[in-house]
Amino acid sequence: MSNVFYGCGFLPEHKIQSGNGPLQISLQLVPKMLKPLVKEWIPQAFVISFKLETDPSLLLKKAKEALEKYSHQVVIGNILETRKELVWVVTATESSPFQIRLTPEEADSGVEIEKYITEYLAKMHETFITRADSVK
Repeated sequence: MSNVFYGCGFLPEHKIQSGNGPLQISLQLVPKMLKPLVKEWIPQAFVISFKLETDPSLLLKKAKEALEKYSHQVVIGNILETRKELVWVVTATESSPFQIRLTPEEADSGVEIEKYITEYLAKMHETFITRADSVK
């Protein structure tokens, strides 16, 4: 997932010639869709976002800021270097994030962390649905 893209209107018609010298590429920011999704399109939905960082000292702070800014339910946060072994599940309702971590044996045997992420999120979603049904 990326926050930038090379816009369609900027694609060259023909092959870029390497003999023309150095290239300059201009990337565009991807439009933020989380706010309209949560506020306008489906405010009753269970919404999860993802936060990938390279600096561990920023991850939890930015995940909490995203929850405050967009008012959704969950941020799955990870660090680029350890993204396949460790993630944090951050919510606005829990005081501490929940850590999902593969054991070295699981990682060596090819278990993917997404298995545990989806299991955990499915339980969270079931609780969300049950609470929503009890409010009706």
